[in-house]
Amino acid sequence: MTETVTPAWIILIASIFTSNILLANFLGMCSFLVCSRQIPTAIGLGTAVTFVMTFTAAINYGIYHGILVPLHIEHLQFIVFIAVIAAFVQFVEMFVERFSPPLYYALGIFLPLITVNCAILGAALFLILRNYTFWQSVAFGFGGGVGWALAIILMAGLRQKMMYSNPPKCFEGVAIVMVITGVMAMAFMGFAGMVAIS
Repeated sequence: MTETVTPAWIILIASIFTSNILLANFLGMCSFLVCSRQIPTAIGLGTAVTFVMTFTAAINYGIYHGILVPLHIEHLQFIVFIAVIAAFVQFVEMFVERFSPPLYYALGIFLPLITVNCAILGAALFLILRNYTFWQSVAFGFGGGVGWALAIILMAGLRQKMMYSNPPKCFEGVAIVMVITGVMAMAFMGFAGMVAIS
């Protein structure tokens, strides 16, 4: 009996909705909580994360299967993946600083901290653990980034609306953000019947 190969477009849709890397796996929460106060900042960071996650997924796939596996040094994958992510984030940081200084200063320390965003490293590790092909890996990286961006932009919109509300003292600040994140995660579970990836 042959194993069915999941098409890349299904992995793309699933990684945005049903298996959202932030709302299903809770990876990348630090920058999500801090940079979701303003919509422009959330859009900028979400775009940067999507860009980095897509390209590092492709690069890490190539390095893993083209170098680490043939040389039987798969145990170095964590170090290699983090080095690739760090180098790529450095490139993105220089690009944003050059072409969008306001966004660069709005993101502040969280732009270089994309390097240690566990969602990006998690995506690289998931594609290896799940034995994805190259195109499946690219789809998963792009979908994971779009899903993360969607979550932070939605949260930024909600937080801007909450500026005009008066929540109870015990729910002010991070507490209400965590409650809303939980509700968003449950809402995204409603997509579970569409597609799923393992």
